[in-house]
Amino acid sequence: MIERSRIFDIVTYMVMALGVIVVVLPFWITIVAGSQSLAEVSRVPIVLWPSSHLWDNLAEAWTRADLGPKLLNSMIMAVGVTVAKISLASISAFSIVFFNFRGRMICFWLIFATLMLPLEVRIVPTYSIAANALMPFQVILDTLGITGLVETLSGLRIDMEWNLLNSYPGLILPLVATATGTFLYRQFFMTIPDELVEASKMDGSGPLRFFWDVLLPLSRTNMVALATILFVSTWNQYLWPLLITTDRQHFGTAVMQLKSLIPALNGTQDWNVTMAGALIIMLPPLLVVALMQRWFVRGLISSDK
Repeated sequence: MIERSRIFDIVTYMVMALGVIVVVLPFWITIVAGSQSLAEVSRVPIVLWPSSHLWDNLAEAWTRADLGPKLLNSMIMAVGVTVAKISLASISAFSIVFFNFRGRMICFWLIFATLMLPLEVRIVPTYSIAANALMPFQVILDTLGITGLVETLSGLRIDMEWNLLNSYPGLILPLVATATGTFLYRQFFMTIPDELVEASKMDGSGPLRFFWDVLLPLSRTNMVALATILFVSTWNQYLWPLLITTDRQHFGTAVMQLKSLIPALNGTQDWNVTMAGALIIMLPPLLVVALMQRWFVRGLISSDK
């Protein structure tokens, strides 16, 4: 046990206060700037107190950046990626932990090794696959000579193509693999008592029923914690939507659209509208974190089974 002392308490509170200031100050400046007029936001030094133009700036940012459809696209992408990642991670961890097959640990470490390959590192091959998702199968057929054989016998050439550019599957599918989620689920599933598994077998539960009726209810808090992290990180994703979409009008995301609110070099420096747009775009992840805070904390620290 750590012995309490007055000096240690003072230092602890000072560090906590400094952390709060570092986290809250940028957000407060965004609110203040988003509520000011053009003349007020251009003052030097900046006035760190809100003004009365917040709703006007919000309306201007919403209209200028066409944020309605872009927020919908971001929501579809974030929810789709979150649900797909959790589903894939839970099933992968379930197969690794509860099925005794050769090479299962090799599969796990191959999945875990992808943590060293973030999206930024594999952006070129990922884009190449997204441009034609069936290209790997086409390469296999060509390598095995099946394409040439079919063309010789029937005169028809197998040409497989599925273009994911400018589509919701293109925004979602290349991001659904998650080594972190698989690792977290594996660590949780390994804490499940063997007696519970045996009892489920004695009750006649098959693997899928055991997964659906036993494991998923037990991992609710872990699932919510992981979903919160995944939703926020996907909502803030900028590089992949920027690369995968050329039709920004129909498939652009809210984070991408924020660029359209940045004042031009020789234009009107209306940073108040830009900050108001940033407030709109950051609102959904803030609401998710606020609503899921209790379950998020429980999912990170709970050990109840």
